Amino acid sequence: MTCLAPRAPQDTVRPRRLSDVVVRPFNLPKVRPSVILVTVGHMGISIRPSRALFAAVMIGLGIIGLIYGNSALIWEPIPKTMPGRPVIIYLCAVIEIGTGIGLLLRPSVILACRVLFPFLLLWMALLKLPGLFLAPHVMVSWEAFGEIAATSAGSWCLFAAHAGAWEQWHLKFAIGESGIRAARLLLVAALPMIGLSHFVYHDLTASLVPKWMHFPLGWTYLTGAGSLAAAAGMLFGVYPRLAANLEAAMLWIITLLVWVPRVASGPRNQGDWTEFLISFAIATGTWVVAETYRSVPWLASGKAARAVSPD
Repeated sequence: MTCLAPRAPQDTVRPRRLSDVVVRPFNLPKVRPSVILVTVGHMGISIRPSRALFAAVMIGLGIIGLIYGNSALIWEPIPKTMPGRPVIIYLCAVIEIGTGIGLLLRPSVILACRVLFPFLLLWMALLKLPGLFLAPHVMVSWEAFGEIAATSAGSWCLFAAHAGAWEQWHLKFAIGESGIRAARLLLVAALPMIGLSHFVYHDLTASLVPKWMHFPLGWTYLTGAGSLAAAAGMLFGVYPRLAANLEAAMLWIITLLVWVPRVASGPRNQGDWTEFLISFAIATGTWVVAETYRSVPWLASGKAARAVSPD
């Protein structure tokens, strides 16, 4: 996903027709209205908001790890009897902060993707996958796996779009268009796990709906069904761009309406911060994947709807 927008060179040839003249205030380059970029720092590095927010949530997760260390809830699956557990947690926090910063800087984006994607895959395989085998009948095991899988799908899209020479030589199947399509399938697998948890744990989920929103159980079922519908749309190529973007928007709304007020009312509650950042990561990972459909018409279906747009 090449998202750096180089400055257009100034015209040096006098236009031959009046219609050729384009007035640009302050000589700014012409930019397509459908492309939204964020400039980071004073170096003029422009990246897509989805990648900027993905970087921000990685940094946030790392900060939580550094603050709480051995008692960090997000690393609770690591056995407490494991030798060197605090060192492992602090190392993971440093990796999250380092890769998050790296995603924001042009010289380090390839290295950041090269580290972050395998890191999240290991997180998913070592800390979440065992739960599926130990307690396959417990829905929360599938939900936890789906959450990190959705986040990993976003990092896979970035990895596939910013592959270095080594990856292009050794990992052709995991980069470029084939890698992005595989990341989409990972998200497709993750969304039903998240959506079904809304039905299985309907009472708990309904209790999180803001009090001013009536019919909390209805919102619970609606959001769960939305994730299932989005997964189906992406899998079968039925309005996949619309499906992926609506899912990302829904996850962002859930994050903003449910977890932001909780964090604001109890800023020292580690549990709320952890849930907020996890929800943030799921929404951002889904958004990164949704961005790979941006060259596809909103209501396109079939083979044409599976086109890939890198970062």
